[in-house]
Amino acid sequence: MFLGIDIGNTNISIGASRGWDILGLWRLETDRKKTPDEYAASIKAILELGGVETPVRHVVICSVVPPLNSIFRELLNRYFSVDPLFVSPGVKTGIKISVKNPVEVGADRVVNAVAAHRIYKEDTIVIDFGTATTFDLVTREGEFLGGVIAPGIEISMDALFSKTSKLPRVEFRCPERVVGKSTVEALQSGIYYGYISLVEGIVKRMREEAGKAKVVATGGCSVMFKNLDFIDFVDPLLTMKGLMYIAVMNFGEEVFSGGEDRGYC
Repeated sequence: MFLGIDIGNTNISIGASRGWDILGLWRLETDRKKTPDEYAASIKAILELGGVETPVRHVVICSVVPPLNSIFRELLNRYFSVDPLFVSPGVKTGIKISVKNPVEVGADRVVNAVAAHRIYKEDTIVIDFGTATTFDLVTREGEFLGGVIAPGIEISMDALFSKTSKLPRVEFRCPERVVGKSTVEALQSGIYYGYISLVEGIVKRMREEAGKAKVVATGGCSVMFKNLDFIDFVDPLLTMKGLMYIAVMNFGEEVFSGGEDRGYC
């Protein structure tokens, strides 16, 4: 079995696959105070509840929370008898990072670029709705040209509610109308349609600079934007697929031996 782990600032996503079959994707809250034992207990519990059988043979991790890297290395060594591969400089990705300082590019952005390049095979803008919302451009030749980083939806909502005394915290959802008939409706409209305008505006400007490119959305909130006409594909499993491709490039085809390539590429 293969595990792909995406350690983000808000959530930790854990995907499991048997061969090329992705068995599931689960999320844990990112907690820098948790011990290796606590994380191990949580991971074993969610895998068991998901009906996923061990042993785990290979693990690839992309992380933007460096303090947790040693925690996850320790728990995977101790409880799963696996030494994980962290996506970092020197790891094979098949992507050329064409920015001023390649080391600054988050591992999650690189992994998404790997998946977009292998799956779509053309110029692609990847939008990842995470703690921050990132917009990254990868060419059909596999060149990462850079992108845009904007405040994420949750960060934007937290800032609004923490800086105002009378505005209530509301659920992020698509309202029935733009003009709200109550404070709650007005807030939901402002957050949802305001964010759509932000995303659409950035995509438009990126296309003006780079030409026509496919747009694929991923991340926890991506399904909320699946009906927008300027987004071509929504794939919540994009990062997991990127981790799988990186596993093959670094461990060899035998990582997924016995399984059929599901046609991601």
